[in-house]
Amino acid sequence: MPIEVDVAIVGGGPGGYTAAVKAAQAGRSVVIIERDKLGGTCLHRGCIPSKSLLRSAEVYSTIGEAASYGVSLPEGSVSVDWKTVIHRKNGIVEQLHKGLQSLMKQNRIEVINGSARVIGPSIFSPRSGAIAVELPDGQSETVVPKNVIIATGSRPRRLDGLAYDGEHIATSDEALDWTNRPSSILIVGGGVIGVEWASMLSDFGTEVTIVETADRILPTEDKDVSAEIAKSLQKRGVKIVVNATLQATKCKLIDSAVHAEVDVKGEIQKLTAEKMLVSVGRQGNVENLGLENTDIKAEKGFVKVNPNTLQTGESHIYAIGDCIGGVQLAHAAMHEAAVALEHMTGNKPSRAADRDIPRCIYSRPEAASIGWTEADAKAEGFAVKSAKLPLRIFGKALVYGESEGFAKVVADSVTGDLLGVHLVGAHATELIAEASLAKLLDAIPWEIGRTIHPHPTLSEAMQEVMQALDGAAGHG
Repeated sequence: MPIEVDVAIVGGGPGGYTAAVKAAQAGRSVVIIERDKLGGTCLHRGCIPSKSLLRSAEVYSTIGEAASYGVSLPEGSVSVDWKTVIHRKNGIVEQLHKGLQSLMKQNRIEVINGSARVIGPSIFSPRSGAIAVELPDGQSETVVPKNVIIATGSRPRRLDGLAYDGEHIATSDEALDWTNRPSSILIVGGGVIGVEWASMLSDFGTEVTIVETADRILPTEDKDVSAEIAKSLQKRGVKIVVNATLQATKCKLIDSAVHAEVDVKGEIQKLTAEKMLVSVGRQGNVENLGLENTDIKAEKGFVKVNPNTLQTGESHIYAIGDCIGGVQLAHAAMHEAAVALEHMTGNKPSRAADRDIPRCIYSRPEAASIGWTEADAKAEGFAVKSAKLPLRIFGKALVYGESEGFAKVVADSVTGDLLGVHLVGAHATELIAEASLAKLLDAIPWEIGRTIHPHPTLSEAMQEVMQALDGAAGHG
């Protein structure tokens, strides 16, 4: 007998499980269909495991600077046990995975492990949307929902011509399971993932080279953010090659080392490393979903949706998260889950603009941004004014021993509106939440500057930089 439910969710990542819980709390019967493990890429191959590795690298780096804090360690007593680093990472993932499984049980959400395919009108339903599920044992199940939410996520994009083996030439998915830390690595792609891996591995002592096709790493971020992170990485020995295109078909594995050629403005450079990590973006998981059986369209590898309601070409089928493109972040998917459920339950949702979703980079130092970059705001026609303060003028940054970075605000000089906030430094990914709240409440810089911030804290940087827009900062 088919399983009849109010809502069927295809994909159990952050968007999928958030939608499931919200639907269950709204009184709907819910089924999640997940072909792998509950938690999706974020929990098992992305956010959580990578941040665990970054934390281990940060601790190792801090211990290496212990003498500057007046703490002495026996010479040669600090080393990296990579097996323990990986064991810790796996333990965190498993703990959170069990927590998610308990959350589903608490909310009476049925989880079906299998591959889902949407079918057209049939004996089960007069309209498209019934779902055929292929189970791991070869059996099948049919789910007949009133509404469907597609939340199938994404996967690393691969370059044609590269001989991926997961060990010497790999994406971030495979790299998370490397059993040994490489002595040297060539990272193709200087976006967020590439920069985080560069920061982590360089802290562990790996010789790192980044190859980026744009004229700077982190090309979609504010130029000041890009420059500050590049300066920090280069100070730690990371080599950054920009305006460079990898010649994929000429990459070879010789004597357990990757030999590559990159075209830098017409000149060929030859690079060699123990491993190559390819981080050139992500593509939506939209294949083999049965979209051809519906009026759902895919564009450039992503499901096309109404940007306000997240409905697809079938009004009772929604799509959220990485599979629709845009900002491919776990918290963006969670927000979209809430938007879809609000519309599904008869309310009028308000979806945030992509630029108003916080963007975080967990390198050392961290970086975080929200809103317009200064260059994009000017290109859009705003009358821009900006202010920027270095973290080294704040007492807490010096006490921490982490004074790299800055706080920057971009505003409209005509209306006074807050356009963007860009942070680089310790705990920037935590501090950006204040700017996110300000954007939601439509607060202007003057209001943030008038808000009392405790002293000494890093949060003072937010207050002071807002005041600096009008020349009223207490520092600098």
